[in-house]
Amino acid sequence: MASLNVGNLGEYLREQRRNAQLSLRQLAEAAGVSNPYLSQIERGLRKPSAEVLQQVAKALRISAETLYVRAGILDAEREREECRREGATRAVILADPTLTERQKQVLLQIYESFRKENGVGIAQAGTADENDRVAPKAPDTDDAQDTDTPGPRTADDSDAGPRRDTRRPGRPA
Repeated sequence: MASLNVGNLGEYLREQRRNAQLSLRQLAEAAGVSNPYLSQIERGLRKPSAEVLQQVAKALRISAETLYVRAGILDAEREREECRREGATRAVILADPTLTERQKQVLLQIYESFRKENGVGIAQAGTADENDRVAPKAPDTDDAQDTDTPGPRTADDSDAGPRRDTRRPGRPA
């Protein structure tokens, strides 16, 4: 039987099992899998499911995520690169001197809504700019203020943002 490429998962499991001072039989019993199956995993002959990896991780008292990465279920490097790209996109928007603060926040809001729509989680609640100042996370589109009402103007006659409705719900205008 040919060895599967499971990212040195078997070697890692064997090392962790030995560090825990468990025999193959003891770990198999604790994880609820058969002894021959666990042996095949350690030798790289079988690629276990996420559920089996979770059971083995629990029995070894190690992170299941680590096993998922080693088995190729999770690609940690790809996730780190995606976080770097997201941070770079945010930094470029926040550093653009031609945009107002309001425009920057709207752009970030749109960016986050597209990422959510595409099923990508948002890694950070706020993002630091080049001076390590953290910009608050832009509100979801449902929480955004009504931008149809013109807001106050700044000294250079640019838009300072929408007026906030300070009325309490249920009170007349």
